[in-house]
Amino acid sequence: MARGGEGVGLVRLVVLLLLWDVVLAQIRYSIPEELEHGAFVGNLAEDLGLAVERLSARRFRLVSGARRQYLEVNLENGVLFVNERIDREELCEQNPFCSFHLQVVMERPLELYRVEVEITDVNDHSPGFPWSAFNLDISESAVPGSRFPLESAQDLDVGTNSLRTYLLHVNDHFLLDVQTRSDGSKFAELVLESPLDREKQRSHQMVLTAVDGGSPERTGTAQIDVTVLDANDNAPVFERSFYRVRLAENAPLGTVVIRLNASDLDEGPNADITYSFSGHAPVKVRELFGVDARTGEITVTGVIDYEKARMHEIYVQAKDKGPSAVAVHCKVLVNVLDTNDNAPEVILTSVSTPVQEDAPPGTVIAVISVTDRDSGENGNVDCEIPHHVPFQLHSSFKNYYTLVTSDLLDREAVAEYNITVTARDMGTPPRVTRRTVVVQVADVNDNEPRFKQPSYTVYLTENNAPGAALCAVTALDPDAGQNAYLSYSLLDGGDVGGMPVSTYVSVNSDNGNVYALRSFDHERLRSFQIRYSIPEELEHGAFVGNLAEDLGLAVERLSARRFRLVSGARRQYLEVNLENGVLFVNERIDREELCEQNPFCSFHLQVVMARPLEAPVHSWRARRTGRGHQLLRTYLLHVNDHFLLDVQTRSDGSKFAELVLESPLDREKQRSHQMVLTAVDGGSPERTGTAQIDVTVLDANDNAPVFERSFYRVRLAENAPLAPW
Repeated sequence: MARGGEGVGLVRLVVLLLLWDVVLAQIRYSIPEELEHGAFVGNLAEDLGLAVERLSARRFRLVSGARRQYLEVNLENGVLFVNERIDREELCEQNPFCSFHLQVVMERPLELYRVEVEITDVNDHSPGFPWSAFNLDISESAVPGSRFPLESAQDLDVGTNSLRTYLLHVNDHFLLDVQTRSDGSKFAELVLESPLDREKQRSHQMVLTAVDGGSPERTGTAQIDVTVLDANDNAPVFERSFYRVRLAENAPLGTVVIRLNASDLDEGPNADITYSFSGHAPVKVRELFGVDARTGEITVTGVIDYEKARMHEIYVQAKDKGPSAVAVHCKVLVNVLDTNDNAPEVILTSVSTPVQEDAPPGTVIAVISVTDRDSGENGNVDCEIPHHVPFQLHSSFKNYYTLVTSDLLDREAVAEYNITVTARDMGTPPRVTRRTVVVQVADVNDNEPRFKQPSYTVYLTENNAPGAALCAVTALDPDAGQNAYLSYSLLDGGDVGGMPVSTYVSVNSDNGNVYALRSFDHERLRSFQIRYSIPEELEHGAFVGNLAEDLGLAVERLSARRFRLVSGARRQYLEVNLENGVLFVNERIDREELCEQNPFCSFHLQVVMARPLEAPVHSWRARRTGRGHQLLRTYLLHVNDHFLLDVQTRSDGSKFAELVLESPLDREKQRSHQMVLTAVDGGSPERTGTAQIDVTVLDANDNAPVFERSFYRVRLAENAPLAPW
C-alpha cells in the first residue's frame, strides 16, 4: 500500500471489544526503519472509524511506553506519521521481531485503542570484521583437509539483510568452507587444499569477504596473513568437542560456567596449553564471558539477561606453546535459566477523576495495563485492589484492566479514595508492584438543608422598636461548595391580621437572623401561625383545611415553586394536594403514640417553597403609609450598563422591584457596581425615597496565566553547578 507519496508496506489488524463506556481496540501497522520525519504510517481515524472533526474536542492523544515519541498523529486528518527516525538496531538490537506499542486515548466518552507498530529491517549496515587483518600460524606439516577457523563478521541487520556468506579470493593452497550455527548465523573455516612448504613460501595473503543478503548486497573485508611454521607434530585434544551447561540469569560476576580440559602428548613447551576464544566467538559473547588462558575456566564477566538472550554459543580454542602450534576447538552451549528478576510494571493509561457521587455502578474510572519482562510463571501477573472499597477491577484482554465503580458513592461519607492497585507475578518468590489511584468524589446536590430544630418559639415584649432582633435560625447542608451555600428567606403568601407576613418580620438571607419590621401589639397579634384542630384516627385522605387559601397562595404556582411541608415528626402525618392546595391526612394519627401523656397535643409543620430557577438578582419593596395617590407609584434605577430594573404590580396594587442582570460581568474590568434605587409615590407634590445598591463581583477562574515576555534569553557558564538558575 502506498500513501502520501512514499511506498511503505503497511499491515493493519483491528480487534474491537466493547466494555461498559470504554471501547478497547487493537490495530497493527508494519513499517520499515529509517523513515524520514513526516513519513506516512496509516490513517488512524479511517482505520478505527473515528470522526476526524472530533479528534481535538475529545482530547485524542497517543501514550507511549517508549522513551521517545517515534510516531505522532495529525489531528486535522487523523494520519499517523513518523515523528522521529527509528533505528531498529537501537530499539531491538538483533531480535528477529521488533515492535513497540502505543495507546490511543479519547475522552467523553472514554475510548482506548492499542496500536502495535512492527519495525522491519532495512539493509543499512554492512558486515564487519573485528579487525581489518588477522594472522594464522599454520605448520608446514598440516595435512590437506586441515581446518582453521576464521574471525566471524558481525552484521547488525537481521533476516535476509543479515550476513549471508563468506568469499575467499582465489589462491593455490586454501579454500573456504562456510557453515551455519544453530541460530542460523554463518561462520567460515579455512581448509588446506594442498600441502605448504615453508622453504618455498613463508607466508600467504588472502582477502576474506563477508556478504549480506540485502538488495543491493553490502560487503565487508579483512585480510588474512598466513605464516607457515615448522612442524609441531602433536596438537592438543579436548575431552569433548561439544559441551552443554545451564546458567541462571544475573549470575554474579566471576561465576564459573565450566572448566575445559585439553591434553597434548608432547612434552615441555609443546604440551603447555593456553586457552582462548576462537575466531567463531561473537563479540557479544566476549563481552559476557571470559576464558582463563591457563586453567580453561569460562567465567561470567557481564550481565546475563534471559530477556535479551536465552542461549549463548561459546567457541574456545586450545593451543600449545611449542613451535608450529596448531589450535583445536570446542563449542560450549550455555542455556540461560530465567529468574524472577523483573517486577511487574503498572501503567495508568487513562484516569477519569473526579467522579460524580451519583455515578451509576459500572462507571469506568481508569484503564490500567500491567507488564512483566520475565517469562513463564515469572511473567504471569495477577492484579487486584482492596475489597473494602466500592470499586472493582475487570479484565478486558490480557494484561489490561478497567477500574469501575461497584456501588453508589457518597461524597458526604468519603470524599476521596486512595485505591492501591497490587500487581503480583507468579514467580517464586513473587515480585509485587503497587500503584495508588487517587479517585476524588465530586459533590452533587443530593442533600436538602435541615434546620437544627424543627420550630422556633420567640417571646417578645410588645411595643418593641422596629428593627429589633427576634431570633436566629440555623440550617445545615452536608453538601459542599455552591451546593452547601444557604440563603434564608420568608415564605411568600399568607397574611397575619390582614397584612402580609413580610410586613411584620424580615430575615437576613446570609445568617438567618430574624428582625421585627414594626412594633407589635399583644392585644392585636399574638403569633404567626395557622392552627388546625383535627381528631385522631382520621383515615388517609381526610380533609384538614385549604392551606393555599389560608396562606393566600396561588394554587397554580405551588408545583412551580416546589411547595412542600417539612415536619419535625418521625412520620409525615399531613400532606398537601398541589392541584388545589388542600391539606389532607397522609398517615393515621395516634394521639397517645404522638404526644404520650401531654394534655395539649400538637406538632408543627413548615411550609417551604423554593425560588424558581429564573429568579432575579434581588428584589425590593418600599413602604409608604397613606391612601389613594399617596401610595407608592413606581421605582427608578440610575442608568447602569449591566443591570435593569423590572417593576411589577401585585394583585393588591402594591409594587415591587427586581434587579435583573442584563449583560455578563467582568471582575477584572470592574470589581463592584454602585446604583441608586428611587421609590416614587403618587402624591402632589410627589415624594421620593432612595437606597444605595452595592454589587460586588466575585472572581471566577476565567483567565489563563500570561508570561511577562514571550521570549527569554539566558547565558549559562560551562560546567555550571547543578542548581536552580
